[in-house]
Amino acid sequence: MPDWLTAIVLGIVEGLTEFIPVSSTGHLLLTQTLLERLGLMHGNWDAFTVMIQLGAILAVVLLYFQRLLLVALRLPSDPKSRRFVLSVLIAFIPAGIMGFLFHHMIEGFFSNPRLICITLIVGGVILWVVDRWHPAPRHTDAMRYPLLTSLGIGLFQCLSLVPGVSRSGSTIVGATLLGCDRRSSAEFSFFLAIPIMIGAFSLDAWKHRHDLTGGQTELIAIGFVVSFLVGMVVVRVLLDYVSKRGFTFFAIWRIVVGAAGLALLTWAGK
Repeated sequence: MPDWLTAIVLGIVEGLTEFIPVSSTGHLLLTQTLLERLGLMHGNWDAFTVMIQLGAILAVVLLYFQRLLLVALRLPSDPKSRRFVLSVLIAFIPAGIMGFLFHHMIEGFFSNPRLICITLIVGGVILWVVDRWHPAPRHTDAMRYPLLTSLGIGLFQCLSLVPGVSRSGSTIVGATLLGCDRRSSAEFSFFLAIPIMIGAFSLDAWKHRHDLTGGQTELIAIGFVVSFLVGMVVVRVLLDYVSKRGFTFFAIWRIVVGAAGLALLTWAGK
C-alpha cells in the first residue's frame, strides 16, 4: 500500500477516535499492527502519529473558536471567563505534571499492545456501568463547572496515562460520576483536550524532531488534514448523539476492539 494511503488511513483513525471514549492511541497502534501483519505498512511512523494529533485538536479550536475568543476577550473584566480558564487549568495540571515527570515510563507502557487491548475491554465495561448507573446530573454547563469538580475530573484524567484507558473516556467517566450530564461531560473533555494534547504534542514533537524528513513532512501534512476534517465531523455529531443515547455504543466498541486486538496480536505472534 502506498505511503500516502497509509497516511490517510491513520489520519481517519486519529480523527475518528481522538474525542470519543475509545483510546485513539490504542486504535492507532492496533491499526499499525494490522497493516504491518498484512504487509501493507513498513518503516517508522512514530513521528507521524504524534504530529497528526494536532490536526484533531485544531478541529475543536475551530468549532469552538467564537466561544473561546469571547472568553479570551472578556478575560480581564469577566469573572465567569476567568473562572472557566481556571477550571480548565486546574483539570489540566494533575495529568500534565504526571505526564511530564513519568513520560519515559509511560511510553514504555504504550509499547505493550496486549495491555492496551485488556484496558480497552476493562474500560468498556466501566463505561457501560457508569452510563447505566450514575448520580443525577447537577452540572449542565461545561463552562461553569465548580473548581473542585474540575479538579476531580483532572485527577480522573490521570488514568489515561495507562495505555488504552482513553483521555476522553477517563474525563467523561470522572465528570459523570461527579454529577455532570453527558453532553457537558463530553464538551468539557473537548476543552480539556486543547492544553493536554498541545503539551503532549510539543513534548513528543521535540523528541522526534530529528526523525523528520522531506517525505515524512508530506505524509504528515496528509494525515494532519485528514484527522482535522474527520475530527470536525466527529465533534459535531458526538454531542447530539451522547445527549440522546449515552455512551453504551462506545462501551461495546471498546470491548469488541479489545477482543479483536487480542486475537490479532495472537495471530501476529506478539
